[in-house]
Amino acid sequence: MAKTHPYIPNSDESAIRQMLSEIGLQSIAELFEDIPAAIRSKADLPVPSKMTELETRRHVEGLLAKNLSTRDVLSFLGAGVWSHHVPAAIDAIITRGEFLTSYTPYQPEISQGMLQAMFEYQSLICELTGMDYANSSLYDWSTALGEAARMAARVTGRYEFLFPKFIHPERLATLRTFCDPVDIKLVEVTQDKRSGSVDVSDLKNKLSSRTAGFYLEYPSFLGFVEQAVDEIEAAVHQVGSLFVAGCEPISLGALKPPSDFNTDIVVGEGQPLGSHMNYGGPLLGIFACRGETLLRQMPGRIIGKTTTQDGKRDAYCMALQTREQHIRREKATSNICTNEALLALAASMYLSLLGPKGMSEVCSAILDRTRYAIDSLRKLPGVVAPAFDAFHFMEFTVNFDKTGKKVSEINDGLLKAGIQGGLDLSSYFPELGQAALYCFTEVHTHRDIDMLADKLRMILEA
Repeated sequence: MAKTHPYIPNSDESAIRQMLSEIGLQSIAELFEDIPAAIRSKADLPVPSKMTELETRRHVEGLLAKNLSTRDVLSFLGAGVWSHHVPAAIDAIITRGEFLTSYTPYQPEISQGMLQAMFEYQSLICELTGMDYANSSLYDWSTALGEAARMAARVTGRYEFLFPKFIHPERLATLRTFCDPVDIKLVEVTQDKRSGSVDVSDLKNKLSSRTAGFYLEYPSFLGFVEQAVDEIEAAVHQVGSLFVAGCEPISLGALKPPSDFNTDIVVGEGQPLGSHMNYGGPLLGIFACRGETLLRQMPGRIIGKTTTQDGKRDAYCMALQTREQHIRREKATSNICTNEALLALAASMYLSLLGPKGMSEVCSAILDRTRYAIDSLRKLPGVVAPAFDAFHFMEFTVNFDKTGKKVSEINDGLLKAGIQGGLDLSSYFPELGQAALYCFTEVHTHRDIDMLADKLRMILEA
């Protein structure tokens, strides 16, 4: 009989047999029969033998040394996770034990500090977006979008959701994952290949009494800013649909807040607000809305502020919990019902440290880098930068068709020179040709951009 594992509950043979018998199986292997045999590993996992603490540390550090970070290479890759400066104070606070191990509790009286931090996060997101209500975060932008589509369907009783062509392809994949099980039909709206703007006539043709909502990214995945927002909003609301905006939060230090064009739901990615790139995650999903009707359908956790029974002290609690699965079960508005509390704390600290003036200064720095990069790259022979004739924030598309080089070749050459190039868009949007999405934030200097331009010139002339 196999020895019971000291760290795995119910690992002795009698417990395993009892559990298998209860669910009518003969072996643990039967639990994995839905995984195609062709992709199952046939060999034993190469688990090393026992190691001392020192040996383990050296082994893990050796594995980590194979990775390259933005400290090792100059990176111009964005596309959903961006390189921004994180003030030292944020890391100092969120790594304290009382925050690092905390979670939004169901017994709020035991964690008033974290609840207050989540309440402040909600308040700051509302101030940033101009919306009435915000939850205490979701997993990431993609899941927030999926929840927004399902929420729009619940509120309107309609099951068709429209989106523009040039959105993040992985975000679209997540949206499909959320919509398919509940039969929400997704409809693509065309965008102009020259300016990137939504084709308003196509949008109006596709809007109908079946449309639950329309989603617009602001700025777009490709970095350009939609200019016809007011016309789009009017068309969407005219047919009784909801207008959903996807926002990169730093940009709201320079652009009009979504509330200015009557947005119903705002989603976005909070990683730029004080979180490191973290190998692509965890991330921070922003979700906000306007009006009490939408508030009561909003997914995720909401923290409210009240007072103690004697009325002498502020107190924080979970609010509107009747929307959640631990009370409503299968009738819950969502089964996500959790949050990214630690990263939301980082975001609230970031916004508090910078304030409106600091956010404006960061945006000014990003706009400066964006403009300088456009001016530098468009001077390269055969390079079109930006590919869209529009105002861009932080990211823009660079087309290399006239150079005769593939983006993959260019990126390989850049990486050999210690530079991470832009995201290759050729497989996502073939109609854009050999194009890449480049990102420029406040962490880049003019000298960094000059180095990129010089290396690109050498690769293109080779």
